[in-house]
Amino acid sequence: MNEYIKLAKNSIKNYIKTGQRMKVPENLPEHFYSEKKGVFITIYEMNPKKKLRGCVGTFLPTRDCIAEEIIDNAISAATYDNRFEAIRGNELKNLQYEVSLLNTSEQIASIHDLDVKKFGVIVKSKDGRTGLLLPDLEGVKMPEHQISIACQKAGINLENEEIELYRFTIMKY
Repeated sequence: MNEYIKLAKNSIKNYIKTGQRMKVPENLPEHFYSEKKGVFITIYEMNPKKKLRGCVGTFLPTRDCIAEEIIDNAISAATYDNRFEAIRGNELKNLQYEVSLLNTSEQIASIHDLDVKKFGVIVKSKDGRTGLLLPDLEGVKMPEHQISIACQKAGINLENEEIELYRFTIMKY
């Protein structure tokens, strides 16, 4: 199993069983301790079809290293995504995990600089409200749709407000 997925899965399993955040394991590859990145954890229920069960993340690093970012965001995706009830222990066997490491975002001038398969989008209003949508999501085929969803998540009304656009790539595991 991939080290990113293993850490996310073990973090969730430990938290659900003990109610405690696990410590960062000591046997991870070196970059888990030395690098900082924004991380999104997506959890799917696989019974009987693949269905979103939780997704939480950070587009900028908030912790001291990738390992801590994965642990915290995995727990949040499993227990604090306000669209879903917290995951229970009896669900663990039917879950699939996805870890997305976000690369640095760049401001773009136009919607024409987006490709929904390749780039995620960040929208930002003048007052600082920010919404994000990862790239290559099922059902999102056009940049307009991608931006619209990101604006909804941030509570931004595209008809009345100006936004800044940013794009980013991810490494998905």
